[in-house]
Amino acid sequence: MISFERSRRNFWRRLPAMLLVAGFSVMGAAAASAGSCPADQVGMDVTQPGPMEPKGVTDTVLAATDLSKEMVALNDHQFRLRRLEVQPGGIVPWHAHADRPAMIYVVSGTVIEHASNCAVPIIHKAGDVAPETHATSHWWENKSKKKAVLISVDILHDANDMNM
Repeated sequence: MISFERSRRNFWRRLPAMLLVAGFSVMGAAAASAGSCPADQVGMDVTQPGPMEPKGVTDTVLAATDLSKEMVALNDHQFRLRRLEVQPGGIVPWHAHADRPAMIYVVSGTVIEHASNCAVPIIHKAGDVAPETHATSHWWENKSKKKAVLISVDILHDANDMNM
């Protein structure tokens, strides 16, 4: 039996993730589900790592909250809100989310995700939300003729993590 105190602590530790989901629900009540990998194309490491350098992409931190000072008391963690602009032909390089869960909201444009667990590219369009979990390793590209604008909300653990 789980004690009330332990249950309360677990709630506060999960709160940032719950806030992410709630925030995107409010932001995009009419948003479609993000493109996803077809069930018959899912596998482990079925896509090899892609480009390792960014190209034609800007990553701007709009806000950050030090989570060590919040009720969740997650030392050395930040709750961040970022804006990424991916120009035509732009690339968000290969990266993983082992200790940096995130959600991406596609504000405008179209981007293509190449995920390690999907044998085919995943297309994300304006209004889509793409979750990025500990199991996510991927890279993104913009093959269209228009800029793609993405909003990223993540929990950053390593301040030296330069991944987008």
